[in-house]
Amino acid sequence: MTNVYHSILPMRGLLWVNGTDGPALLQGLITNDVNRLSDECSIYAALLSPQGKYLHDFFVMNHPDGEGILLDCEAKRLPDLLQRLTKYRLRARVNFEDISNNFIVAALYGERALTRLSLKAQEGFTKSFGTSSGKGLIYVDPRLATMGARAVLPNVLPSKALEAKGFSETSPSTYDGWRLAYGLPDGSRDILIEKSLPLECGFHELHGIDYDKGCYIGQEITARTHYRAKIRKRLVPVVIEGPLPPQGTKILNDSNNSVGLLCSGKESRALALLQVDQLHKNRSHDRLRAGDAQLTVDLPNWLHL
Repeated sequence: MTNVYHSILPMRGLLWVNGTDGPALLQGLITNDVNRLSDECSIYAALLSPQGKYLHDFFVMNHPDGEGILLDCEAKRLPDLLQRLTKYRLRARVNFEDISNNFIVAALYGERALTRLSLKAQEGFTKSFGTSSGKGLIYVDPRLATMGARAVLPNVLPSKALEAKGFSETSPSTYDGWRLAYGLPDGSRDILIEKSLPLECGFHELHGIDYDKGCYIGQEITARTHYRAKIRKRLVPVVIEGPLPPQGTKILNDSNNSVGLLCSGKESRALALLQVDQLHKNRSHDRLRAGDAQLTVDLPNWLHL
């Protein structure tokens, strides 16, 4: 039997957007189409600066009780997200509340994770997940179905509810290895706040941008970058031979020129922000250096230069 796993993610927080104007407010702010939300569909999105630079990314879903919308975001940066959203509230009938203490966020993964949960292999597919402690939900990772699923569950004995489905508990660090193998960024660990463009980090390929939804903050620059195909850097997975260099280490090519930065990593896997010219020049066969380690680009199937 193929093993399936769950990791409770304490580094994730939950922001509750509640009120009749909540969906309309978010629709005018974030990169994806809030109108797609339903009890069977969750989405991935970002909040950008007016200059189109990354501020926050999050998973967006209906509250399990049907009251408002939840944002699964970085816990340590939730206060900043709350402050930014509140700034745009004005007279809208909407409230924001940190409910991270009421629920836990978990990642559910393994080759047959979706089958074990009876989930369609469709990004964002969502269904309720009731426990004796209350209502929760599970949904296919909206970025990439092969990543598995995510869960939002009442903060009372969540592991037992998942273990009852056959999922063995693992650490967040173990899940990190799964994430890095697929080349997916983990928020501000990999994406430079107020510096990175979403297209540099694969948001368009990971279903985080809707080009038909209309205006949102940073929309004009994002659309122009997309249609002109002017992306100078890309966040890509790399395989590391040697000791894992610290995050932020410069990456050098064969000519000893700096061509990027190393981002989050674990053991022999990491993400790297590299110049696209460098990637086109040598594709996945290029050997790069960071500290005392050799790096080889390993482009996933979902990423297109």
